[in-house]
Amino acid sequence: MSKQKKPKYPQFSLTWLYLIIAVVLGFLILNGGNGSLLDGGSKEVTYSQFKEYVKKGYANKVVVNKKEGTLVMYVKPEHLRDVFPTTKIKPGAVSVVQSQYPSADKLEDFMEQEQESGHFSGDVKYENSSDAISNFLWSFGPLILIALFWIFIMRRMGGGSGSSGGPMGIFNVGRSRAQLVDKEEAGKVTFKDVAGQAGAKQEVQEIVEFLKNPEKYTELGGKIPKGALLVGPPGTGKTLLAKAVAGEADVPFFSMSGSDFVEMFVGVGASRVRDLFRQAKEKAPCIIFIDEIDAVGRARSRGLQMGANDERESTLNQLLTEMDGFGTNSGVIILAATNRADILDKALLRAGRFDRQIHVDLPDVNERKEIFQVHLRPVKTDDSLDIDFLARQTPGFSGADIANVCNEAALIAARNNKKTVGKDDFLAAVDRIIGGLEKKTKVMTTEEKRTIALHEAGHATISWLLQYANPLVKVTIVPRGRALGAAWYLPEERQITTREQMLDEMCATLGGRAAEELFTGHISSGAMNDLERVTKQAYSMIAYMGMADELPNICYYNNQEYNFQRPYSEATAQLIDQETQKMIAQQYQRAKDILSQHTEGHAQLAQLLVEREVIFAEDVERIFGPRPWSSRTEELLAEENSLTPNPSLEGEGNSDSSENS
Repeated sequence: MSKQKKPKYPQFSLTWLYLIIAVVLGFLILNGGNGSLLDGGSKEVTYSQFKEYVKKGYANKVVVNKKEGTLVMYVKPEHLRDVFPTTKIKPGAVSVVQSQYPSADKLEDFMEQEQESGHFSGDVKYENSSDAISNFLWSFGPLILIALFWIFIMRRMGGGSGSSGGPMGIFNVGRSRAQLVDKEEAGKVTFKDVAGQAGAKQEVQEIVEFLKNPEKYTELGGKIPKGALLVGPPGTGKTLLAKAVAGEADVPFFSMSGSDFVEMFVGVGASRVRDLFRQAKEKAPCIIFIDEIDAVGRARSRGLQMGANDERESTLNQLLTEMDGFGTNSGVIILAATNRADILDKALLRAGRFDRQIHVDLPDVNERKEIFQVHLRPVKTDDSLDIDFLARQTPGFSGADIANVCNEAALIAARNNKKTVGKDDFLAAVDRIIGGLEKKTKVMTTEEKRTIALHEAGHATISWLLQYANPLVKVTIVPRGRALGAAWYLPEERQITTREQMLDEMCATLGGRAAEELFTGHISSGAMNDLERVTKQAYSMIAYMGMADELPNICYYNNQEYNFQRPYSEATAQLIDQETQKMIAQQYQRAKDILSQHTEGHAQLAQLLVEREVIFAEDVERIFGPRPWSSRTEELLAEENSLTPNPSLEGEGNSDSSENS
């Protein structure tokens, strides 16, 4: 039998009490302490008017307050229009007339006389006490309402804590918002959960050993670095590595973001920094981790600021003081992560603060294999999956990208009602992430389809015939995302790149525009993305890498973020533009020459694309023959026999797309 669910009753909250009190006070204040006055009319009259109303028989009863010298006459319902001719009163409402009388004796004589004459047949009630509650509410009610409203606002600003003085209350706005992960908590992250990054883990291993056994270093007079800065692209596992350090060392772990220090109130950021380090010293040995430290650690006196001593700089100054202020070997170690180390303040990176910079780079092929093994643990895979092949098929992917591939592959398999996730699902996931979702229903004319096929065939032809161009995997004219066509390559992972390699890649990128001009007689907007990439690459080769004929061995790169002045003259800028145009023109002419020499093969490739919409490297090899300079990457691809004729699932690499402008 299923357990019967207990009814959920509303939980008591002080906020409800405040609202009830506010409503009652407002009700009493609006009607002057008499709830019945809200139903009908009420007005102040003179004593003469009161006597006239009684003589005309309008009075139902009279209540006299001897202490205050006032009286209240209740009006008969049938005479409401006579007393309140312009006031809209609901039928059956109670209406009163208030007045002051000169003396009690005269009032008694007047009322007895009217009773004898038959003008008044009601009761006369005498009271000696004043309405203390009504007077109190009229005097102090508004102040009470303001106080209750202020308490309510303070509770809301305090983040909904139990009281305004709670951990996140308004009176504790300067308290640190760091999340404490204590060493007794379960589910800790260790180095087993961090795949790859062998170099970074080796760097932080010394920190772990110090926290476990500090005497080993202090006995010899050594000092552990006070801070370590994790630098790397987004998604490479900087935060995960910091958590693993805390888990391995089995110490408390304070975690917060750099933006948590910044607040609109002056001095709050510095106060939070002080409170964070105070808590850390009490929990020592421990680790403080500040994620995205560039939010508060940006270099000072840069940018268009109204004053140098703004809130962010005050917070940074306090952080610098605290990092250099606690005692040597106190057991408090600071880890921070950023992907913009170039904009950090130099005082933050000096020795004694962040002594070490640990670079967490994009994983190589072996590290990607380890990352796949971690993220594939909860995924049900079949026997066709080869992790080595997946690692080679995802160059340039970060750990977060690989996690996304595994999740996307599982979603694709579930969408196709499969029991396990196979190799085809992972390849489809890679295509989906790189190129976007296929749009097979996009309407294109026959001429547009032919132009796109000629364009993509130009890329494939030149990349196959050039020695240093990236190995081709597949070419498609099926639209993906904003791209009308795409070519997938599998670039070799090089540590350095030569000028010849860059020029070959540039020539292959221009192959699409060259094919359009040669074989259609006109150029289109489809090469916009290609031209953008080629222009940026040419400028970087000339201005930064010193690879120009007229400007050899010169680098004009400047990493100063707010440097608005170019480090070269107008004449040099003109020379850079000329060299860029010259380099691009040479490679464009080179691409046209190669295509002119292989016109027949290019035509066959384009026609195959029009018919099948997707072609693979084996199709290009059938037309042009094997490449004379096949790389180790291509040999591995051949061994895997991965290039199957399934157009929607195969292929991976950096996409070279033809975008519609």
